[in-house]
Amino acid sequence: MKYLLIIFSLSILFFSCKSPEARIPESVQTGSFLKESAERNKKLNELEQKQIKNIITSNPDKAYIASESGFWYYYNTKVENDTIKPQFGDIVNFDYNISNIEGKEIYTKVKRSYIIDKEELFTGLREGLKLLKPTETATFIFPSQKAFGYYGDDNKIGTNIPLICEVTLNTITQKND
Repeated sequence: MKYLLIIFSLSILFFSCKSPEARIPESVQTGSFLKESAERNKKLNELEQKQIKNIITSNPDKAYIASESGFWYYYNTKVENDTIKPQFGDIVNFDYNISNIEGKEIYTKVKRSYIIDKEELFTGLREGLKLLKPTETATFIFPSQKAFGYYGDDNKIGTNIPLICEVTLNTITQKND
């Protein structure tokens, strides 16, 4: 019995001391995914730029302006006298329509109020509102990265969809300092 206990103890020690086998590293090229993604985004951007250029050239009666932020717009209604534009923290009330690049309406006559740079709003619209004065209406063409990008809006706008938005800035309520 004593020998059995010794053999049992030694066998436990022997088998428990076995070191784990070394794992063979998997061959992963970490940069390849990023390179492929960058290449996909370049191609997508080129395609969207061509689509936008086609819209602009097919509407020579519109005076399109290229924004510093990477989208295009023209004024449907321009106010020459007023110089007030929304600033950080101001509350704006506006209406907008959203269409896809082919002109199919997605959202129509949406009324919204928004605190400039303090609430969530897709990048292009957030930047576009800052260009408008009260009662002005502009039509913006946003490439997908300035619209809802890769994620869409989880409702009617899918992945990587460039948008056309007609926006009317109704009022600006300036922030109280």
